[in-house]
Amino acid sequence: MIDWALDVFHQMEEFITDVSTSPWFYLLLFTIAFLDSVVPIVPSEFTVIAGGVASAAGNLINDRPVLAVVLVILTGAIGAYGGDSMAYWLGNRSDKLVKRWFFRGEKGEQRLLSTGDQIRKRGGLLLVTARFIPGGRTAMTFSCGLTGQPFLAWFTRWDLLATFLWASYAALLGYFVSSAIDNPTTALWLAFGLALTITVLIEVGRWFLDRLRNGSGVEPSGA
Repeated sequence: MIDWALDVFHQMEEFITDVSTSPWFYLLLFTIAFLDSVVPIVPSEFTVIAGGVASAAGNLINDRPVLAVVLVILTGAIGAYGGDSMAYWLGNRSDKLVKRWFFRGEKGEQRLLSTGDQIRKRGGLLLVTARFIPGGRTAMTFSCGLTGQPFLAWFTRWDLLATFLWASYAALLGYFVSSAIDNPTTALWLAFGLALTITVLIEVGRWFLDRLRNGSGVEPSGA
């Protein structure tokens, strides 16, 4: 099973790397960023980083780079926002079914109310932070819809900030690593490794903060 998963990822990596030398990459990037927000097994960070690497690698058409890092950022951010919005509406529209399965009874209702309160109090920061955690962003955006957070007045404002920061971070990481290293393949994997390390550090930091809040009698910030 592990060998099969590694083989699938390797084939996907080769496909993304090959397409990143073509203007069609923008469509692929938008699609993957959108899908990853709903189905958190799609390699959106890897794809945005690949776009950043390719935009600095010097692949040219008519003496111009095939990819522009600014367009990579905008395409990734717009795709991610579209997927986050889809996850929000899935949570918003399935609230009765989810509540019946996971929040039954008085304790379940209290847990749901507590989740909504935490999102209202710290939701903006949570939404931005969760965007950098694969799987965490889907759970957070779904929870925002489930607990009925205002879509335009609150969710859209914070999610646009979150997706733009996320896409900028991934694309510029790939761009600057590729600018410093002549080999695009090495730059891609080095940048991806750095992104994974930063993700782990963010998650560890969140875990320690929750432990500190629990120890001081403050409710954890997670939804």
